Amino acid sequence: MPFTPRPFRPASWAPGPHAQTLLARGLRSSEGPHFQRERLTTPDDDFLDLDWCPDPGPDAPIVLVLHGLEGSARRRYVRNVCRELLAHGMRPAALNLRGCSGEPNKALVYYHSGKTDDPAFVLETLRARYPGRRLGAIGFSLGGNVLLKLMGERDYGGRALLDAAVAMSVPYDLAAGSALLEQSVMGRAYSGYFLRSLKRKVRWKEDRLRPVLDVTSALAARTIWEFDERITAPLNGFASADDYYARASSSRFLAGVRVPTLLLHSTDDPFLPPACVPVEPAERNPALHLVLHPQGGHVGFLAGSPWRPSFWGDEESARFLDATLIGF
Repeated sequence: MPFTPRPFRPASWAPGPHAQTLLARGLRSSEGPHFQRERLTTPDDDFLDLDWCPDPGPDAPIVLVLHGLEGSARRRYVRNVCRELLAHGMRPAALNLRGCSGEPNKALVYYHSGKTDDPAFVLETLRARYPGRRLGAIGFSLGGNVLLKLMGERDYGGRALLDAAVAMSVPYDLAAGSALLEQSVMGRAYSGYFLRSLKRKVRWKEDRLRPVLDVTSALAARTIWEFDERITAPLNGFASADDYYARASSSRFLAGVRVPTLLLHSTDDPFLPPACVPVEPAERNPALHLVLHPQGGHVGFLAGSPWRPSFWGDEESARFLDATLIGF
């Protein structure tokens, strides 16, 4: 992979993982780029909303962007990386996972950390529609887990779908990440934020879900694990939350990835214990390029000044995809 990342110098005014995580979230601009929405009908007669950025040219590579847990294409980190990709001459297409585009999806099932059929369907559609263009993808957090699992479980390690990929701040071990969130006040604050959003989506379909699930118990869940035990697992054919975490964690699929892939992570990520970062599996697979920093938080990597912040992870993601999709 013809790529050397530039040094990351964490902002001194944003010390610690939570400052990196939360300040980066708030300081990324919410302005632009302009999105044009396309609705795709899935093979099971549901829908996926794909938000397209302007096309830099007929030969520009296309990059599919996958958001994190309870995110969407409109989140600031998605918008920011789309701006970076456009600046490098690539066309971003940001996928809203099921139920994340602002209205309930039609099927009972939602997205989850191991649900790879939807991005696979989108990538297959793009391959067929744009046979002459190179395709890349970026996944943030949960989206990164989905992306790595997708490549690792496919024939040829995902090379039929993608030419390059980036995965940032991935919860490689879902069980360990879920447990870590319950071990600190800040972790429980993150968990509570996600739970409120997840429960809101359950209420969207409450009448339809009650015949097949104990919705009252699910809405009383106090942890991510309890929610996954009562909703995610039974709704998607897993025996339990632990079964779901074991089968959906991307760490077990890394050996199968054959697409040139940049892995960006910080050891102080509050969503994953540092011991669970897959250093050895990444070193054993020549398709994977792990860049691990002691600081950076979760989808943070905040640098620069308060008046002119910069987001190293977003910038290096675009640089890597430029090098592998355009400058190869």
